[in-house]
Amino acid sequence: MPRFAANLSMMFNERPFLERFQAAATAGFTAVEYLFPYDYPAETVAEALRSAGLTQALFNMPPGSWTDGDRGLASLPDRREEFKSALATAIAYGKVIETPLLHMMAGIAPADDAAALACYRDNLKRAADATAQVGIGLVIEPINKRDMPGYFLNDFDRAIELISELGRPDVKLQFDVYHRQILHGDVITALRTMAPQIGHIQIAAVPTRHEPLTGELDDRRIFQEIDAIGYRGYVGCEYRPAAGTEDGLGWMHAL
Repeated sequence: MPRFAANLSMMFNERPFLERFQAAATAGFTAVEYLFPYDYPAETVAEALRSAGLTQALFNMPPGSWTDGDRGLASLPDRREEFKSALATAIAYGKVIETPLLHMMAGIAPADDAAALACYRDNLKRAADATAQVGIGLVIEPINKRDMPGYFLNDFDRAIELISELGRPDVKLQFDVYHRQILHGDVITALRTMAPQIGHIQIAAVPTRHEPLTGELDDRRIFQEIDAIGYRGYVGCEYRPAAGTEDGLGWMHAL
């Protein structure tokens, strides 16, 4: 059975962010992920992690101004300098928090724009070079157009092409089962064929994005396949609880 990481940006929202670490540990999780730690000093987040006895699985690079609609900077040619600064910030936090992975968000840009693609390729290489120097892995994630309209990286095959083109063993795919099903379907086959490139996996029920085992997919079968392909990382629980977080954890205990 996979090892699960609680996503603290979506789960345990009944509490302030820094209190969610202990709540996750008390609920039985051994690792956590979240979107962004940057509202707090890195040392404060690291202490919350250590105090709860948890392992960090992943977090995202700064996305620009989330409240203004930014969803990453990597594909935006006019914001290259901001991307460099965001990358430096992410690495500084990553070193203190001791994350094994950073997720580079692509941003809102036309998927067929040549300038956006060239910028994305340049920034992917830049990020790969910088994270490799400090021993942190890098992942990229296709995100579906319904949840994030206009997101540049919205195709799994394209993500694999970009990873293969770069040819770096420390740059891999963040395979979100929820996004995969909405974008393409064929989750099991994709897990099998993309297994060598997968660096992180996330799960949520489709189409509600609630707890696993409550949607249209056979999540038990998917978890079996994750084991079968030899994946040994964490599976991030990036779902929105249908009610209270603790009240919805029966899915995990039923496995």
